[in-house]
Amino acid sequence: MKLPFTFDAMLAFGWMSIMLLLGIILRANIKAFQRFLIPSCLIGGAIGLVLRSYEIIPITADILETLAFHLFNISFISIGLTYNKEKADLKRAGEVLQGSIWMANVEGISFAIQAIAGGLCVMLLNSIGFNLFPAFGFFTPLGFTEGPGQALSVGKVWENLGYAHSATLGLTFAVFGFLFAFFVGVPLANWGIKKGMAVHTPKELSDEIRKGIIQPQSEKEIAGELTTHSSNVDAMAFQASIMGLVYMITYAVVYKVASVLSPEMGQMVWGFFFFIGLVIAFIVRLIISKMGGLYLIDPGIQRRITGFAVDYLLVATIMAIQVVVVWQYIIPILVISIAGGLLTTLFCVYYGKRLWSFKLERMLAIYGTVTGTVSSGLLLLRIVDPEFKTTVALETGVMLMFASPYIILGMLWVSAPVLWQWSLIKTILVFAGMFVVAISITEIQRFLILKKKHA
Repeated sequence: MKLPFTFDAMLAFGWMSIMLLLGIILRANIKAFQRFLIPSCLIGGAIGLVLRSYEIIPITADILETLAFHLFNISFISIGLTYNKEKADLKRAGEVLQGSIWMANVEGISFAIQAIAGGLCVMLLNSIGFNLFPAFGFFTPLGFTEGPGQALSVGKVWENLGYAHSATLGLTFAVFGFLFAFFVGVPLANWGIKKGMAVHTPKELSDEIRKGIIQPQSEKEIAGELTTHSSNVDAMAFQASIMGLVYMITYAVVYKVASVLSPEMGQMVWGFFFFIGLVIAFIVRLIISKMGGLYLIDPGIQRRITGFAVDYLLVATIMAIQVVVVWQYIIPILVISIAGGLLTTLFCVYYGKRLWSFKLERMLAIYGTVTGTVSSGLLLLRIVDPEFKTTVALETGVMLMFASPYIILGMLWVSAPVLWQWSLIKTILVFAGMFVVAISITEIQRFLILKKKHA
């Protein structure tokens, strides 16, 4: 039967929604998921992956990857439009600044050690008969530290440059990162609590946190405030229209820049769409603020848009994985993921224990971030700081500003072997330089803070 309209995108959205609902139901009823606080989007995405692999769900990987790419960009644009309504607490500002800088440098350390471990594993595996392309090991920092969105974006670029299945491989590494975030991160949080490392000793996690469902009688967080009158335009539509404006400006900028560069570099610019969108969103917000209209952008609604995009992004990325491709590369994936994950765990624990304050809280927040996303970092933080009484939740948001140099340079360097034909050894050495710089800054910061405390 010939349909009057194209339904592909909406059918994909519908299937993703069903999988998300299944994830919510299972999280609310299965103790194992509650114990490790596995998000509903990951549960639903995993079910969708199985059903799609057996062709029970008739959705192609291409449309899921396309939706994931755009949802990823939307989440970053929404972050750029979000601001903090509360007045700055000057007493806490210094602590937030120091914590944000520390977390940003640990992200730089994690990116570097994951890249180095991945590169060395590729050299080892190729020496015993595997035929992996040079940048294969760099899926580790892309999937772990940067998350599924960046892994997908860069993977698509590599596919267009001739490296088949890169998008699926990138998403697979991101999933392994989430396995470390929750199956290692949650026990790590419980270990820290038993050791008395939590500043605000948490009580037993409530059923609402474990099940992920808020009861009718419970006090509920406000989702956002209306800034436009419904007789004119719905507030949600207005907030979305600003995001649409930013998206179009970003598209125009990226298209123009990519068109004047070489084809290889042009492809790479498209991979940075999310970051350019974040910067443009911040500029648009600044212009609106100068015009006196900042009150029209409600942070609460923008956070809901970010959360919506991230949840659906994760469902889409897991469902988009092609099991046949994963099985073909299962040994390299396991070797590289385990090596990168173990090293990341060791370094985060080591540097967390050497902190001057909020040791467990910062360690868990950054660990969840460099093995998953900021959302998984905040979820781990919530175990030891359920009411976010420390400054760490705020630091996790501010951190992105200080981590930007590591993110930009790191994402360029992971593509150096495919863009500029750098040797694997040369690229590993460059990441070793990043590692030294990030560690040096961390050690200097710690020395200055402890010196000041003992002065």
